[in-house]
Amino acid sequence: MFNLIKRKLSTLSADFEYYVARWKHSRNLPALEGRDRNIFKALKKDGVYVTTLADLGFNSSSELLKAAYQQLSQMENPNNDHLDEKLPQIYTVTGLPEFYAWGMEKRLLNLIENYIGLPIAFHGVHLRKDFPSKHQFGTLLWHGDSEDRRIIKIFIYLNDVEEKTGPFEYIPRSLTSLFSWNYMRLFYKLWKSGYRGIDDEEVKTVIPKSAWKSCPGPAGTVLIVDAKNTLHHGTVRTEERLTLFFCYTANPPEKPELCTQYWDDTYPRAELRQQVENSR
Repeated sequence: MFNLIKRKLSTLSADFEYYVARWKHSRNLPALEGRDRNIFKALKKDGVYVTTLADLGFNSSSELLKAAYQQLSQMENPNNDHLDEKLPQIYTVTGLPEFYAWGMEKRLLNLIENYIGLPIAFHGVHLRKDFPSKHQFGTLLWHGDSEDRRIIKIFIYLNDVEEKTGPFEYIPRSLTSLFSWNYMRLFYKLWKSGYRGIDDEEVKTVIPKSAWKSCPGPAGTVLIVDAKNTLHHGTVRTEERLTLFFCYTANPPEKPELCTQYWDDTYPRAELRQQVENSR
């Protein structure tokens, strides 16, 4: 009992320090361009903003796409046809300049800092191939990410994504505001699952499917997501989905140990493979 009380007091103290830090940093937030204010407002209201590389207008986007398709062409066949649950194939591409340059676009960093409310850290980029699946498991279950109190993840579709390709799907934050009955019921279900995620049938008992937001789109579609506070998942698919994942948190994040996967050896690192090939 004493240890439980101690942990609770420690959490309350850390939360208080976090909100004080955000309040202090509010006077130092960078100015937003007019075209980015709508993105900021959408993130605050519903936790997700859908756009395209073309509409964002970053000069680095063409090189990003060129590098992404080059890396995809070099992905090895995972030989997973015999598996019932096919885990995604992931390459870490943070060390390649085309991906890093896009992730460090100044307008993007200004937007994310305004939303997170603190100095931010760009952790890196994953190139990801998701395979056909017959049922929900892993990130196909509804979940919220855990790296920090607010997390911005940016997903870029590299192929056309429709129902058969398994689009990203989310529940608008306006339907699950903090301490609302919906929020508490969903949080309890997540807690009961050990935070592994909950399936469609469980979510339907709280939020009707008609309120879920699916995000299909052509290659080049960009999703900007508060992945901590917006309940989301990838949907069951019959065809492969190809994406880039960019990750940002406060600096430092609440759980830095969960952020190392974007630059360490958890997944194959594309720049190391490229160095080996160049040395041959």
